[in-house]
Amino acid sequence: MASQITHIIYCQKYFDRVKSSDFENPPDHATRKYLLDHKDEFMLGSIFPDIRRIDIKLKRRQTHLFFDPVDLNFEKLSAFEAGWKFHLYCDMRREEILEKYDFYSLKYATDFWCLPGKFLEDELVYDQYANWEKLANYFNNIPPLTVDLVPRETLSLWYAINAKYFERKPDSKAMSIILSKLPSLAGIANEIIKIVDKLRKDKKAVEILSKVKDEII
Repeated sequence: MASQITHIIYCQKYFDRVKSSDFENPPDHATRKYLLDHKDEFMLGSIFPDIRRIDIKLKRRQTHLFFDPVDLNFEKLSAFEAGWKFHLYCDMRREEILEKYDFYSLKYATDFWCLPGKFLEDELVYDQYANWEKLANYFNNIPPLTVDLVPRETLSLWYAINAKYFERKPDSKAMSIILSKLPSLAGIANEIIKIVDKLRKDKKAVEILSKVKDEII
């Protein structure tokens, strides 16, 4: 999996490709137009699966094994559902890319369930998106979505946490703050950030993580 800023960048890469139709099996015209008209809702969906970070009752299989197959076919899905499915596709594709470049052989790369590398990638790709303020406002005022897995209050909290995280380019302090809001990770936030700091100094780690956004789609 990637972290939340990174997933937004992946969405932006996807929409860039959709606009140009420059990839295999692009969506049909109707689906293409629908997704382009509902980009914000697609991005909302792309952040949804990791909501289990604040709802410890949710199991990973409930949010990450929801679609079969996991591909780029978004016909008959709402924009939110399409973004949700896209998140799962990107998680899978990201792992393929990191394995290709042997990222997990690097020191610290697998510490704390590989989370430090995900947060470092957020920092590296943040500047690739230009409308964080607009997106943060949207996440703070989400539309009347209904998702059976979680109550509305949990949805609102999840997107508000991420809206705050989106406000500026993340550094170790910002990463520590968002980790402190995630019940399963708050107690080890400082330890995770120490590993982020170490990976940040690893030129090979930075080089590999910087490549993922360009190869994700």
